[in-house]
Amino acid sequence: MLGALRGGRALRTVLGLVAVVIVTVAVCIAVLSLADAPLAVARAVIVLGGTAVLLGFLIGPILTGAVDQLDPRRFTVFGVDERHMPWILAVASLVSVPSFALLAVGACIVVLAVQLGAPWIAAVLVSLLGVVASALVARIGMSLSALLLPERRSRELTALFALAVVVVAFPVAVFLASLEWDGAVPGAVAVATTIVGFTPFAAIPAFPFAVAAGDVAGAWVSGIVAVVTVVAVWLTWSWVVRRLLTTTERPAASRERTGLGWFAVLPSNAFGAVAARSLVYWLRDRRYIVNIIVVPIAGILTVFPLLVAGVPLYIAALVPAPVMALFFGWLPHNDVAYDSTALWTHVASGVRGLPDRLGRLVPVALVAIPVLAIAIPLTLAVIESWYLLLPMIGLSASLFLSALGLSSISSVVSPYAVSRPGDSPFQQPQRSASRGSFGPAAAFIGSLIVSAPTLWLFVMTIITDGVYNPMTFWVGVGTGVVILALGAFVGGRIYDRGGARLMEFVETA
Repeated sequence: MLGALRGGRALRTVLGLVAVVIVTVAVCIAVLSLADAPLAVARAVIVLGGTAVLLGFLIGPILTGAVDQLDPRRFTVFGVDERHMPWILAVASLVSVPSFALLAVGACIVVLAVQLGAPWIAAVLVSLLGVVASALVARIGMSLSALLLPERRSRELTALFALAVVVVAFPVAVFLASLEWDGAVPGAVAVATTIVGFTPFAAIPAFPFAVAAGDVAGAWVSGIVAVVTVVAVWLTWSWVVRRLLTTTERPAASRERTGLGWFAVLPSNAFGAVAARSLVYWLRDRRYIVNIIVVPIAGILTVFPLLVAGVPLYIAALVPAPVMALFFGWLPHNDVAYDSTALWTHVASGVRGLPDRLGRLVPVALVAIPVLAIAIPLTLAVIESWYLLLPMIGLSASLFLSALGLSSISSVVSPYAVSRPGDSPFQQPQRSASRGSFGPAAAFIGSLIVSAPTLWLFVMTIITDGVYNPMTFWVGVGTGVVILALGAFVGGRIYDRGGARLMEFVETA
């Protein structure tokens, strides 16, 4: 058994090393290929790429929660002078696979910068500073992770961090990939490159290309910021090492326990308890999982009937994202019925209606927001109409949040029988009455009705080429937030007054 575990770890290590080598070779080839591109294009790619690398080295350790083998606290027993420890650990951190990969990419950037007209001394110096700064930033990220976050990072907390990165990074990546450069840097990218090149995130790689372009003022600003950045990173690293070596944290009582999963991540109150329990159900019960999988598929399939009916691709491609937003918001319309006998824990513990209503919406939000963050940029990249970004967000927010609010009312007013836990998700029990179907229909149609103004503004935005952009966004977001708040409040009041009725329903349905 122990041999199998060691073999599995060795295999993962080898696969990780192979992946790093492949990515490094691909990046090096891409960097060297920029020698034939205009200087402005190479400058934009290297500056924005350098920003992503520095942020990745800082945020990566915080996201993964990996154990730091060079944690300064590990070396306190050796009696090393704390004044020498930052230098020792900094040099040791350079002897690693990521640092070697950075050195390889840095060497390619030196070759590129020299070919484009930068002095080789400046290019080499800047490349070395970039490697050192990235290594120190990674050390700071690991130390901050050790200081501020639990040592044994739960998978749930890591998943939340990863979702946040997806929501922010994916739309930006799709936007940049969709741009048609045609040998010239797009205006928005050029402005972003100039601004970022004067910040600590990219001043180091921006300096040699500013020199190559003959931008004296830009080279001075980038050079000064680069030097200040390296000094600031070193001072921060020295302070972190001294803090870890000399500070003893005061023991404090903590509610966090190993093995609690989502219950340890979410707040220790009624809302957090309901949300954590709902997340456990949604991620383990195949009835919920099937509902989650069906929504994106249903959204994509709506395109084909429209194309067959003769609707232009430009219009048909705009349909899936709002449809997915509507169905995601509609999913919790019968969440009480899916609880089966678990509802008694809410009623017996005296959970108020508002925390119950809001807590049940957390699983849907954690799934829907990343999916929509991927679907909307992909849609706009396909039709090449990024001016519709704000209107599309406004329309999706209106449909999603409004459906969540109305579903919060429907699930306590008109629940209907569903398949029992463990049964097939496609097996539906017989119902003695049809009144339960009116609630879901009302929630679905009501979401469309309250979102009608936003939909009209969205159509007018397409017709007028973006005149209604800000109005569509704010009306959509405002409509969704108001309906969600009203729905949670009204549903909570109904839940407070109808707990016994709901208990009777889940016991007999």
